[in-house]
Amino acid sequence: MRTETGQIFHLEDYAPADFVLERVDLTFELDPKDTKVEARLIFHRRDGVDPARPLVLDGDELTMTGLMLDQVDIPANDHDVTPQSLTLRNLPESAPFEVTIVTQIAPESNTKLMGLYRTNGVYCTQCEAEGFRRITYFPDRPDVLAVYTVNIIADKATTPLLLSNGNYLGGAGMGDGRHFAAWFDPHPKPSYLFALVAGDLGVVEDSFTTASGREVALKIYVEHGKEPRAAYAMDALKRSMRWDEEVFGREYDLDIFMIVAVSDFNMGAMENKGLNVFNDKYVLADPETATDQDYANIEAIIAHEYFHNWTGNRITCRDWFQLCLKEGLTVYRDHEFSADQRSRAVKRIAEVRHLKAEQFPEDAGPLAHPVRPDTYREINNFYTTTVYEKGSEVTRMIATLLGPDLFKRGMDLYFERHDGQAVTIEDFVACFAEVSGRDLSQFSLWYTQAGTPLVTASGTYDAARQAFTLSLEQMVPPTPGQPTKEPMHIPLRVGLLLEDGSEAKAQRIDGIEATGDVLHLTERSQTVTFTGIASRPVVSLNRGFSAPINLHFEQPPADLAHVALHESDLFARWQAVNAIAMPNLVAGTAAVAAGRPVECDATLIEALVAAAGDAGLEPAFRAQTLALPSEADIAREIGRDTDPDAIHEARRQVVAAVARAGHAVFARLVDEMRADGPFTPDAQSAGRRALRNAALGYRVAAEEDPAPVADAFAAADNMTDRLQALTLLCHRFPEAAETGAALDAFRRRFETDALVIDKWLSVQASTPGAGALERVRGLMGDGLFNANNPNRVRALIGTFAFSNPTGFNRADGEGYRFLAAQILDIDGRNPQLAARILTSLRSWRALEETRASHARAALRQIAQAPRLSPDVSDIVERILKG
Repeated sequence: MRTETGQIFHLEDYAPADFVLERVDLTFELDPKDTKVEARLIFHRRDGVDPARPLVLDGDELTMTGLMLDQVDIPANDHDVTPQSLTLRNLPESAPFEVTIVTQIAPESNTKLMGLYRTNGVYCTQCEAEGFRRITYFPDRPDVLAVYTVNIIADKATTPLLLSNGNYLGGAGMGDGRHFAAWFDPHPKPSYLFALVAGDLGVVEDSFTTASGREVALKIYVEHGKEPRAAYAMDALKRSMRWDEEVFGREYDLDIFMIVAVSDFNMGAMENKGLNVFNDKYVLADPETATDQDYANIEAIIAHEYFHNWTGNRITCRDWFQLCLKEGLTVYRDHEFSADQRSRAVKRIAEVRHLKAEQFPEDAGPLAHPVRPDTYREINNFYTTTVYEKGSEVTRMIATLLGPDLFKRGMDLYFERHDGQAVTIEDFVACFAEVSGRDLSQFSLWYTQAGTPLVTASGTYDAARQAFTLSLEQMVPPTPGQPTKEPMHIPLRVGLLLEDGSEAKAQRIDGIEATGDVLHLTERSQTVTFTGIASRPVVSLNRGFSAPINLHFEQPPADLAHVALHESDLFARWQAVNAIAMPNLVAGTAAVAAGRPVECDATLIEALVAAAGDAGLEPAFRAQTLALPSEADIAREIGRDTDPDAIHEARRQVVAAVARAGHAVFARLVDEMRADGPFTPDAQSAGRRALRNAALGYRVAAEEDPAPVADAFAAADNMTDRLQALTLLCHRFPEAAETGAALDAFRRRFETDALVIDKWLSVQASTPGAGALERVRGLMGDGLFNANNPNRVRALIGTFAFSNPTGFNRADGEGYRFLAAQILDIDGRNPQLAARILTSLRSWRALEETRASHARAALRQIAQAPRLSPDVSDIVERILKG
């Protein structure tokens, strides 16, 4: 299955491979410009396959120098070879046979960072989704599993470290300045999980004793001198291993587990069996260089890749249409891990913020697709928030529907039944249907229907009958390729709060299936009656975000304030404050556009100030509550003809109104939340820093004086506080002398640390206003910018496009024209990176007409460019068509 040609692939066309791959033996003779790869592949023809059918192997920009069948050269008339494929004819009908293929590749010039490449002197692979075909000709598909033996030969002086998947068999010198190492992975795996790393790196070592008493060696490889900054990653790894044993019953299965951190990497990390390769930003951390968010990301991503050992590696995908089976499920697992390590409520709020900011726009735009797509052109473009984050939400809903005991039994059955297999969504869901006895066919529409359901709710109370009636209606909007939708099975957690804040307990619930506090909405409209309710209740609906939906429920601000004050579910409290804030922000945007002053509802001010000052709430939760809906959230709520400048100004004025009213509280919190000891990355300390910095932001909004922020920057003893102060200076006072001085000081202090300079670039790229584009252009000419490093490009160009609504969406269209030029430039080196940054224009149709016309012209400029990669061509065509 190849996607480089622009061919459209369909789920319904899936068929097993004609040939079964039994074993893979690879030998690499590493050289920056001329690496020799010998692949010895043992196949047999699948039963029932036509004996005349040839073996067709995938390639990508390959040069073949040798080809044998059972150690005999294959005649020219028995094979066809191009850089993209190898076809072999006249093969044995039944007996196993060995194909030996020799290819030559140039890792140093591989700027796509797919297959085998070399970065900063280190050889590295990235094979998901279809990178292995850039190493050798191969049946490069996830349902072809085999055991691998790997021999690596390289110069010993420059490349002392030789790593691959599995367990180390041994190695030795070769007498000519070279040496070799051999690795064997006993667990059959698809080619996308193959890994090789070779170079000169430092190592941090530890060990882990599994539940059954086996000792596992743990090694994290980093650049020399950075070993101390891998300590937190090692701690997170050990906690992940223990948690997976205790919560999911999954024990590690090799003698060694390795992580390698590299600076040039297209993804966050990769779960290759036993040898995870990481973008170094998700491994390296210390108080001087990493923020609290960096620590949280490291913890989550270390866990995510480790958890893939079972959900992705031991059980893998039958085909790439099933990608959410490994990614969505594993995101759910890492979310649960982080919730157990930190604050469950705060973690849930962060998850939903991300889902609404990234996945909801995807679901509502031209790039919408089901959690399990049924077609694709370029699989790299389906590593999306829909597959990952919405896929996680679907798993979470299964847990909600079944309850913890049945969910665990379903997972246990899944692991037991499908270990060592490449499976489908149907296989996964069947395990839960079997243990629960529940028909999950309607629920499975969450996997096959795109779009975010809209649930409309209204309620009435009958005092005479002591009955509360809740009317619910669902609608799934049309999306590309799916104009009509069926009703979904939507689990809605609900609470009824009485006047004193206690929760009403209904004597009976009629009109809908209910289990505990979960209502099962399965029809287009249903009416639910709660009887035995002594007084009018205030409704809290979709507690914990039990379903990833848009909810339209017109509740008066007083009811929302009641929820924000009394709900036992902290997520619902946060959601209520946001529900109070959003109409204020939307109305404020309209006021700015009409030249009227922005008015801020007193209920919102009271709710925010009360939450900020409530010492009974954990600081991290209070900080999340103070973070009003973002400009992107407001734009999504408005939906069409959006004016980013008006949105920005309206939000600024609402924040200022809250800041003035709560000035005393915010000033007090800046002092109260000050650290009383050295930096520690634990969740409680991080929460105090988050609240202090949120309060500092409000204090600045009230005083409009850069001096307190400059003082905070100078006094900061950790990256969290230092970066937050720098951000406040840049975003609130971009032209102030204090801001320029802080930027210069930050640069001087960290100019040799690439990951920290990425932060410096991002702060400036996200600074709002029309001057942002000139700032970004200037930074591109700075010696610290490296256009070949994905992290650096994402930090500057990606941040500008995704996280600077006013600077990027300039009314004159210059931001869009700039992005078009950058996409075409990046595409020539790294198509995956270009395609991902291009998705920043997915919501262009929602802009007001002047901006939308400029965006359309920029997209057409990209679409009409010659020699466009399939990655970028696929995205731009879908964005323009949708």
